[in-house]
Amino acid sequence: MLTLANLVLLVAFPISWFAPLLRAGLLPLFGLSRISVVSGLQALWGSDVMLALLVTFLAIFAPYLKTIGLALLHLGLLSPRVLPALTLLGKLAMADVFLIALYIVVVKGVGLATVRTDWGLYLFTGCVLASLALSIASKRAFHEG
Repeated sequence: MLTLANLVLLVAFPISWFAPLLRAGLLPLFGLSRISVVSGLQALWGSDVMLALLVTFLAIFAPYLKTIGLALLHLGLLSPRVLPALTLLGKLAMADVFLIALYIVVVKGVGLATVRTDWGLYLFTGCVLASLALSIASKRAFHEG
């Protein structure tokens, strides 16, 4: 069951990166642009390379490397000794969800912009939380077995 759930995440994560996280626009009078993890990263690469590197690692590489690691672990191709490192990668992925939430709060607080969450935010957050839960379940399964 853990293996199947983890393999589903290998498909769900890339979908969540392209799904609309939020819709944002200047004042309620103008149309709202859809922003995804990928479109947000594209904008960051043009303005702040160091922040773009950090967010790319937190949003894409950390969760996906962790998911691949858990898949290899479940298939018996990786030692259970790597579980603490995989759990750390999962926790780092949570930092990106925090950054997105902080962005929404700050922009809404300014009052000149309109920000509405979209279904991709829930998908991305769900993937990260499911990945973290799979880490915990895998840790228990490998320590008991």
